[in-house]
Amino acid sequence: MKKIIKYVIIDILRNKIVLAYTVFLLLLSFSIFNLEDNSAKGLLSLLNIVLIIVPLVSILFASIYVYNSAEFLELLVSQPLKRNTIWLSIFIGLACSLTLAFFVGIPVLLYEFTATGITMLLVGLLLTIIFVAIAMLATVNTRDKAKGIGVAILLWLYFSILFDGLVLFLLFQFADYPLEKAMIGISAFNPIDLSRILVLLKMDVSALMGYTGAVFKDFFGTTTGLIIAILVLMFWSIIPVWLSVRKFNRKDL
Repeated sequence: MKKIIKYVIIDILRNKIVLAYTVFLLLLSFSIFNLEDNSAKGLLSLLNIVLIIVPLVSILFASIYVYNSAEFLELLVSQPLKRNTIWLSIFIGLACSLTLAFFVGIPVLLYEFTATGITMLLVGLLLTIIFVAIAMLATVNTRDKAKGIGVAILLWLYFSILFDGLVLFLLFQFADYPLEKAMIGISAFNPIDLSRILVLLKMDVSALMGYTGAVFKDFFGTTTGLIIAILVLMFWSIIPVWLSVRKFNRKDL
């Protein structure tokens, strides 16, 4: 397992796309922090990059890499290796490589070594792992490369844009009912929304979110709420991997 993980990590870190992704994040981060007088404002500007660009690159790159590694996977399956080991090794290699690229590309701790900066870094790392896991699930369920990449893009669109639209539609339709507390449960169904809430609450801008923000602060602002939110994000990374491993074990290559 260690040899496969090592091979995948070295192979990905040599990839020009990953290097370009790291350099892009690095230049963008330095530009944002140097242009803003207040580093807290820089964090707010950087938040949109973390919530939109990072999941997109993670899910797209992971999907393309798995499809391009089809022959390598067939070779590994022909060896006396468990399929669980093979698939988890690919996932760990992808997750480690992309999280390293994110960690190097977003030097937030150099400018904002605070609870807010640490939260944003943790959220970005978790989102990278989550969308790699979702990509693995999408690719193992779709044999055709073009269709699989299309499914990955649709999943990213759903989590980053469509989900918020559906939530707003429900809020308008049931405006007469107190849905503020229910929004806490609904936010758990979208890792991007949950990550946004955690970072915004650390920035003390929940007042801009109205009564709903106050409800979020009462729950996620506590230690228990924070632990639950982190556990939910961890489940978002574990469950897709578990489902993809089950599918890969039964898949006819």
